Amino acid sequence: MAGFDTVVFGTVTVLDLIVFAVSVVIIVIVARIIAIYLKRALSDRMERGELDKLVKVVQIVIVLVGIWFALPSFNVDVAQLLVVGGTVGLIIAFASQKIVSNVGSGMFLLIERPVKIGDTIQIGDVEGTVNKIRILSTIVETYAGIYVRIPNEQVFSSDIINFMANPARRFEYLVSIGYGDDAGKAARVISTLLEEHPFVLKNPAPSIFVSELGDSGVELTIYIWAPSRVWWSVRTELLQKIKEALDREGIEIPYPQRVVTMAGVKKPAAGQGER
Repeated sequence: MAGFDTVVFGTVTVLDLIVFAVSVVIIVIVARIIAIYLKRALSDRMERGELDKLVKVVQIVIVLVGIWFALPSFNVDVAQLLVVGGTVGLIIAFASQKIVSNVGSGMFLLIERPVKIGDTIQIGDVEGTVNKIRILSTIVETYAGIYVRIPNEQVFSSDIINFMANPARRFEYLVSIGYGDDAGKAARVISTLLEEHPFVLKNPAPSIFVSELGDSGVELTIYIWAPSRVWWSVRTELLQKIKEALDREGIEIPYPQRVVTMAGVKKPAAGQGER
């Protein structure tokens, strides 16, 4: 043991160096294990480049914290380092408050996973498809093809409407038919059309009912469920097919009509008219 007590420099002995070296090796191993776990857990949630950056940051933080706790083996006055480190940390925290907030929010978003790449979402006034999830921000492609960068702090603190979270999504039509047409027949025609469509779900099943007796015709409300991934294409396709099916059966979709009565004008007697 005499060899381990040999002073290398100052008050640092060979044993101190060995303890510190072993501590650093253990810290590095722990950092690598955590890095492997993060890559497996987040590989389907982040792009490869962004994931590599995040893993490197986490590894560096783990190693620095580990070295900090290993310093007492060198008889370093940690109290003084805490004062200096705390002061520097406060300065850095104030200078990079937004960055730290966005990084933290990004981590919580990845853990909670309210959205993922490919989801159609709405955050505030921005609506579109999630294109990228980065450490500091989320990129959303709007329906107009415009890419919008939203800081993760804003994403995390906002109400997120995720149109893809549920595998099925409902949409509805309001179809008007003439008062002289058979509402039951119209419902059967539409129901048959929906049954034949491959993307109209059987469970939940479509619903067709008379919802209003309007000024110009009888209003039919149609509720349809479709897979969320093809919701928009099914919605745009079916309306035209319903119109064509009703036309083939001779069921009228009436124009808006108004009956106007002129005050002070008497109706002509039966058999009388203008000549």
